[in-house]
Amino acid sequence: MRSTQSRRRFLAALASAGVGSLTGPGRSSAQEAPPETTTIRLARSASLCIAPQYVAGELLRAEGFTDVQYMPSDAGLNQSRAIARGEIDLTLHFAAPVIIPIDAGDKITVVGGVHVGCFELIATDRVRSIRDLKGKAVGVQSLGAATHVFISTMAAHVGLDPARDINWVASPAVKPSDLFVQGKIDAFLSFPPEPQALRARKVGHVVVNSSIDRPWSQYFCCMVAGNRDFVQKHPIATKRAMRALLKAADFCASDPTAAARRVVDGGFSDSYDDALLTLKDLAYNRWRIYDPEDTIRFYSLRLREAGMIKSSPAKIISDGTDWRSFNELKRELKA
Repeated sequence: MRSTQSRRRFLAALASAGVGSLTGPGRSSAQEAPPETTTIRLARSASLCIAPQYVAGELLRAEGFTDVQYMPSDAGLNQSRAIARGEIDLTLHFAAPVIIPIDAGDKITVVGGVHVGCFELIATDRVRSIRDLKGKAVGVQSLGAATHVFISTMAAHVGLDPARDINWVASPAVKPSDLFVQGKIDAFLSFPPEPQALRARKVGHVVVNSSIDRPWSQYFCCMVAGNRDFVQKHPIATKRAMRALLKAADFCASDPTAAARRVVDGGFSDSYDDALLTLKDLAYNRWRIYDPEDTIRFYSLRLREAGMIKSSPAKIISDGTDWRSFNELKRELKA
């Protein structure tokens, strides 16, 4: 009964937001062949920034997927490995970290961009700019984690050598946010809902907010990445799944209150307030105006400067991206 009521609330919210047509196939999708597979496996992690993925269930079923699975993931290196092994078919994934396994030859293909602005660099008063990270203690879950990769790109962008200039404090057992509150580190990178919670507690200050600060706000933070074999063998399924994710992103932007309720009802968050703050903060409505290839090029350059990859941006783009479906959907789903 609860799932039926939740579905009805979701459909009603779509309609009230002016996007009721999202639940049925559009003219273009109706003309397409059905997906080559009716099963789709996406990632599930602690980060709420991938909310479109969590509210997309009904939209995926409207696209012909009868078995929608969410696979537990850490949103970092383990998620990349799961994609490369074929344990996750398609999912929202962080833009910079996904480049490293592509450089290593892993079977991952990035097929589109979804939103910008999920990470924030939080610091003490000792750090007023990215350059001030030199010689400071910066907390990450582990070297190679998404937080480590993003901070390294930020440091390289301002001329720092992240391997030599930053004192990395890797702490898999204790969250960097806890170390920060305890005064044991000077800075760390946070993903929703952490920055919202810290602002409410008035802990630390924001050095970089990727939603509003250039150049980070000009590039996708989360992109759609898939197992290379899945993308190549199931092009229709790939396009249909991405259509559902992009429509879900539109819904998150147009009605964050209903989308937040959907996230909680689906069991993806225990806190409606955290979900709502995240959805209100992030720019889910910019996927039509940003070029995903620009994002891959930008982060590839930064990672190469940081010594974290060897390949040129052109090779990363050639080996690890396929924008055909995304470009078609941008034309089909015009505002």
